[in-house]
Amino acid sequence: MAKERLKVGFTVISFVMMCLFCSPSVFASEITSGLKATIDEVIEIVTDEKLKSQEKMRREKLREAIGKRFNYHQMVMRSLARDWNNRTPKERKDFEALFKKLLENSYASKIESYSDEKINYVGEIVKGKYALVKTEIVRRDGTIEVDYKMILDEGEWKVYDFLIAGVSMIRNYNSQFAKIIRKESFDALVQKLSAKIEEIEASNGNAKSENL
Repeated sequence: MAKERLKVGFTVISFVMMCLFCSPSVFASEITSGLKATIDEVIEIVTDEKLKSQEKMRREKLREAIGKRFNYHQMVMRSLARDWNNRTPKERKDFEALFKKLLENSYASKIESYSDEKINYVGEIVKGKYALVKTEIVRRDGTIEVDYKMILDEGEWKVYDFLIAGVSMIRNYNSQFAKIIRKESFDALVQKLSAKIEEIEASNGNAKSENL
């Protein structure tokens, strides 16, 4: 059951990545403009003919572009939730690095194969340093609601969670991580993440399974 939920989590992230970096329709605002800047940068990298034969350099540029828009610290802290408070400063730092590396390696290949689905930005809700950007992904087989939770971090709006049809990535990871820690241990979770990263890197981002 834990593996199945982990698979769902990675599938959600995969879909969001594909949708985030497709050609959007623009909703005029500072927050959405920031997202669009990242989208434009990623699309430029993906479509750069000079980089197509330089996979390592292309992946590094993609990771840098994504990293500027995602708040991995918030993602990890919220995914671990109460377990975050039980970790030492070193454990927090090391786990955040693992989580960031896992997402970067897992989904760079999916971003590279982006398509031209249309994204309609349908609204924003801003409350203090938090914002929700509501979008619709128009695909051949229908329309899917994808919302981006963002936080104002050092003057920049960054993504810390996604909701696809109301399903939160953070809640999904929180459920999975908590179950592994409860049934096994925090060290076991770290080992699973480390093993998955090694598998992905050994297969150049094309691991057979996205399960931990």
